Amino acid sequence: MQATAGRGAGTRWIDDRLMVKVFVAFALLALASALISVGGKWLGRSIALAGHTEDATPHEIVIGNNVLVVPANAIRFEDDRRDGVASSLRLYLRWPDLDGYSAAARDDFNHAGGSRNILFVSFEQQIMSRDMSGRFDPIYASLIESEGTPGPAGVTLYGFKPQSGYLDESLAVGPAQAGGRFVARCLTGAVAAESLADCERDVAVGDRLVLVYRFPSRLLGEWKRLDESMLAYARKALKTPAGG
Repeated sequence: MQATAGRGAGTRWIDDRLMVKVFVAFALLALASALISVGGKWLGRSIALAGHTEDATPHEIVIGNNVLVVPANAIRFEDDRRDGVASSLRLYLRWPDLDGYSAAARDDFNHAGGSRNILFVSFEQQIMSRDMSGRFDPIYASLIESEGTPGPAGVTLYGFKPQSGYLDESLAVGPAQAGGRFVARCLTGAVAAESLADCERDVAVGDRLVLVYRFPSRLLGEWKRLDESMLAYARKALKTPAGG
């Protein structure tokens, strides 16, 4: 009887241990399931954002003697979304509002359906003594063909001479006006067709700073509004010079 009782107690002890193991296993499975669910939702959102952010927190970036303040959702790359000193600042902005990424603008920033409404913008330290408009007479004029093709809104498109080194590019030149001509380099042919922003212009702003913006060639018809809008954006972003 004692032996039987002993075996019964041992069996119950084994059963109790088994039940504890089963309970712990189910608890761990439930926890893992919850973590997968939460993690999946977070990962899904991260994949959906694809490097974008809706965070509009302003960041203060110092380039040379210039201080720029821009919202995080206008800064193109995650590593650049911080305060501090930088050699350049790379942005992307939706035309025509010049706003940064948002859920409502998701399709534009992801170029859904082949849309091309994003301008790629950078602020960089000025290396050349003249911006693109200033380089027209002393440099570009001797590198382009003498005959141009009429473009939209008074713009003339000039091909570059073969020896110029500007392969698959043309020069878009606006009419002469006070403050200088509008001048932009644009890609041509198949290269242009594959580009999200096939034209580029740079303008001197701030203290030895240059604003570079790339835009789709379809906006050449709005060149004046485009240039004025970009300069206004730069003036708004530029704050008190560092050390001033």
